Order: sequence, then C-alpha cells, then structure tokens
Amino acid sequence: KGGLFLTAGVDIQKDRIEVEIVAWGRGKESWSVDYHVLEGQTAEGAVWQKLATVLDAHYPTESGAALPIVKYAIDSGYATPEVYAWTRRRGDARAVVIKGDSRAAAPVSQPSPIDVGPHGQRVRAGVKVWPVNGSMIKEELYRWLHLDRPTEESGSPYPPGYCHFPKYGEEYFKQITAEQLVTRVVKGYRRTEWQKTRDRNESLDCRTYAR
Repeated sequence: KGGLFLTAGVDIQKDRIEVEIVAWGRGKESWSVDYHVLEGQTAEGAVWQKLATVLDAHYPTESGAALPIVKYAIDSGYATPEVYAWTRRRGDARAVVIKGDSRAAAPVSQPSPIDVGPHGQRVRAGVKVWPVNGSMIKEELYRWLHLDRPTEESGSPYPPGYCHFPKYGEEYFKQITAEQLVTRVVKGYRRTEWQKTRDRNESLDCRTYAR
C-alpha cells in the first residue's frame, strides 16, 4: 500500500529484548509486520547487537520495495544505564528514548536532556528522554482493537485505526490484551488506572511504544 511507514517499539527485560515493527497507513490504520524476542542478558553486549540488526533492517512490501524503520521508541524504565549507553554509542536520530509518566498531560511530552555539559548546558547530540503517558495510548489502542472488520459484501474500507495482525501465536494476543482500565477511589476521589490481568504484557508495551 502506498504511503506506509514503519516504526518499532522496544521493551527491555533482564534476559531479553522484545521488539514489534508496525506499518502505519492513512487514518492510523496499522499492520504488525514482525515481532522479535531477542534472547540475551541486557547487562551484556550481544543482545544489543541483535537489536541493532533488527532496527537497521529493511522490510519488504508486496510491491517489491523495502522500507526502513523511520522511528523507534525504546523504554528506559529498566536497564536504564544500558539503554542510555547503547543509544549514545549509536547516535541514531531515529531513536526515541522514553520513560512512562502517568502524570503527563499528553501521550508524548517534551523531552529532558540526560547529557549535560560541566556548567549544566544541554549537549546538542546527547541523550534525551521523552515522557510517555502510556494510559492515553492504551485507551486509544483498545478502542481500535474493538473495531469491526468490514464484510466483503459491504465493500466498505477498513475504519481508521483498524489493526491488522499476521498469524501470531495465542500468547501475543493474550499479552496485548493483558491490562484493563479500572476505577478506584483514592482519598475520596475517583481515579482510573491500568492494571495487569496476567504477568506477561510485553506485546502491549511494544505496541504502545511503536505508536
């Protein structure tokens, strides 16, 4: 399809890195292109080289073209020094280092510099961290996951935000639906928050970061 571009969401764990590559079209219609579980201790270098290979690859389309990943978001909530060091070494303008912030007023807020000079000045090519309100993005994603697929008889186009998936295993879909929005009363005020319904939710995190 014309007008597609690719992003990736990168989730860091102790013994692996998980990555989803997503193609985006008009109206935020999306296609999951590939999902990688890269085994290896994130305190060591080998798994980071695997990640670089995945992110630097080009992905073929039906037309015969091959598309690069134009942006990727990598979570720095775990293995923070390793994420900063890897990003710093690569100097890749496509990298968006993120950290969850449920208080943020927007899905993605203004970044803060991590690398500063001796007098506190911002280093132009240094690492920056972007606050991400994952709750907002998950609400949007779960609305999209509830969209109905148009029938062949209707001839209607897919609705904006519709998510296409290849034949992944059942675990992927259990993970991407592994949280629910609940309301609690805290000090007399109603507060909504996302809670996990199972331990593993990496595919949900990767899709959130890819968005």
